Amino acid sequence: MSRMSFFKKRNKLFPPLEPYDTGFLKKGKHEIYYEQCGNPKGKPAIFLHGGPGGGCGSLSRRFFNPKKYRIILFDQRGCGRSKPHTCLEDNTTWHLIEDIESIRERLDIKKWLVFGGSWGSTLAIAYAQKHPKNVSQMVLRGIFMLRQKELQWFYQYGASEMYPEAWQGFLKEIPENERDDLIESYRKIFYGDDEEKKLSAAKAWSKWEASCSFINYNPNAVKESISAEFALAFALIENHYFVNKGFLDYENQLLDNIDIIRDIPSIIIQGRYDVVCPPTTAYELHSRWPESELVIAPFSGHSAFEKEITHELIKATNKFI
Repeated sequence: MSRMSFFKKRNKLFPPLEPYDTGFLKKGKHEIYYEQCGNPKGKPAIFLHGGPGGGCGSLSRRFFNPKKYRIILFDQRGCGRSKPHTCLEDNTTWHLIEDIESIRERLDIKKWLVFGGSWGSTLAIAYAQKHPKNVSQMVLRGIFMLRQKELQWFYQYGASEMYPEAWQGFLKEIPENERDDLIESYRKIFYGDDEEKKLSAAKAWSKWEASCSFINYNPNAVKESISAEFALAFALIENHYFVNKGFLDYENQLLDNIDIIRDIPSIIIQGRYDVVCPPTTAYELHSRWPESELVIAPFSGHSAFEKEITHELIKATNKFI
């Protein structure tokens, strides 16, 4: 199919919709927001947002046919509508997996499709490996395994060579003599007492990722990324997870345990020009998991809202109805 004919025939987001049910799950000091949309008797699917710390938006509901799917979304600990905002206490991958299971049990769901992109793909794989019998299918995008080479690529050297002007905004928050480990240098700011500096650094951290997430610069995404409430949760929680290597036992844990989930029907969707989570990680995952379907979107970057990637994500959810 030519690029021109693709853009005429592509799948687009389903129409806007509102939740028919919302609630909070109480877990210690955390209150985790969740919602249900679409058809209450439809096929259950849970949407796992990125970041960590990104939260869900109204567009997140629209990758699923609302007549066919019972769509469950939740804001992970410390972000979005979950409370308390930016809370890092008891905020680990394993706490989030417990939250996902608690939501499934509360909603009396036996099995559900698990949909996750970027960090959401990491969490989806970790959840499925912990609870494989509860997952019917998986749709994964922009694969991220939270390994050192991936963190180094985006937060130290690599992506910096492709977006040099945006990289300067990320660097400027850190003194020149403290740039050998930028994730750690940002951590010191985020754990410090200077609230003005913390907000400035959070905006720079968040803006850097937004600047690189689309193959064509998206000013609206950048503008949204630097709102104070979003940036603080996104930056502080991401940094917390990255400093702690995702709270995994070791960095290849998810790849080494892939046999646990190889019989789960799964589609992996990856932008060819994804600078945030380069295609090599998706290819490596698929190589370990040959039963999965790997789809490369040839004209796309990282975001789920790249037109090609949106098309492929909806094609995947339609396939699994």
